[in-house]
Amino acid sequence: MTQAGGLPLAPDPEALGFDRAGLERLDAWMADMVGAGQVAGVSTLLMRHGQVVDFRTRGRARLDDEALLGRDAIFRIYSMTKPVTGVALMILFEEGRWRLDDPITKFIPEFSDLKVYAGVDGDGSMVVEDAVRPPTMRELMSHTAGFGYGLFDVHPVERAYRKQGVLRVESLDDLVRRAARIPLMFQPGTEWFYSIATDLQGLIVERLSGQTFGEFLQARVFDPLGMVDTGFQTRPDNVHRLAAIYADDGAGGLKPATEAFDMPLNDFTQTPKFEGGGGGLVSTATDYARFCQMILNRGTLDGVRILAPDSVDLMGRNVIPDAVLETSSPLRLLPFNPAFGFGLDFAVVIDPPVLGLVEGRGTLSWGGGGGTWFWIDPENDLIFIGLIQRLADPVGNAFRAQSRALVYAALTQPEK
Repeated sequence: MTQAGGLPLAPDPEALGFDRAGLERLDAWMADMVGAGQVAGVSTLLMRHGQVVDFRTRGRARLDDEALLGRDAIFRIYSMTKPVTGVALMILFEEGRWRLDDPITKFIPEFSDLKVYAGVDGDGSMVVEDAVRPPTMRELMSHTAGFGYGLFDVHPVERAYRKQGVLRVESLDDLVRRAARIPLMFQPGTEWFYSIATDLQGLIVERLSGQTFGEFLQARVFDPLGMVDTGFQTRPDNVHRLAAIYADDGAGGLKPATEAFDMPLNDFTQTPKFEGGGGGLVSTATDYARFCQMILNRGTLDGVRILAPDSVDLMGRNVIPDAVLETSSPLRLLPFNPAFGFGLDFAVVIDPPVLGLVEGRGTLSWGGGGGTWFWIDPENDLIFIGLIQRLADPVGNAFRAQSRALVYAALTQPEK
């Protein structure tokens, strides 16, 4: 069978239910966004029934280089690292090393005396109360533990994370020490807030396995799955394939990014200060498609099993409490509700028609701060990877929404 980046290539999109003209409309929209200067380049990869239906690249990896964006371009995937971290932790779950209702203090004792934000006093200082209990592993993997991130100016705890430089540390141990001095944003399990939780998961992997996080991922995830270009830095022979990253120049165009999320830009050519489970990886479209196909296959790819089917099913099951889903909050990155929840390091669509969505029930998804995105649709047996090079803003959101609309409009015979 013909291959595309090591993945089986479908001989004909129509054989897998897709209308060729519809896929051309998807490509045309991507090309128009490049032509309008909204992005330097874009790579999209669509698979169904384990075969590549459509794999396109448009634009350039670097605006100062005439070379076209290659299929093997390496992108900063930022928070698309999070589901990979979740899989690493679930490997140890299957080994009996932890359970969902274990308190995180079992593995991170530095959090044994956590306080919780309870308001501010007359001079603006935070008032705190005791945590009713430590957060659980389930809450850590679903961002309901109460930790902050330091990326959003929406809450006194978030501002404290930024002031304390929680993400500007030299090691994961130092990250924990700084975070332990800051109260939780809410009592564990009572709200959802995007947080350092996945970086903490990476630290737990290190402490349980006795390996660095990168070593564990390489041995237990990347090598078995054939993810040859994914890691916490590029190899010297791959530096030329690393796509540049850009930001809005304020005048409708792009400028080279010099920082990301108020921190100096990581060029990924040097060993990182710490291997962040929340956003530290680089990858390619085909590498990440192999990871997503493994999830869609319920834990296996090309005869190699990474997780048991039940473990993957567990990751894709909503764990946000009903009491949280049934209310709204300005703290949430996404509008979670009874039809749209969060599992273990994935967002999950519970009831698509209620949301006005066209993807299948149980679709898993997430994205990255450099504009990258993916979704895994078990009901329609498909995955989609989208990679651009623009720090998160409304343009990235437009790519995510339009790609979904055009992909499902092109799926004219889903019964195939």
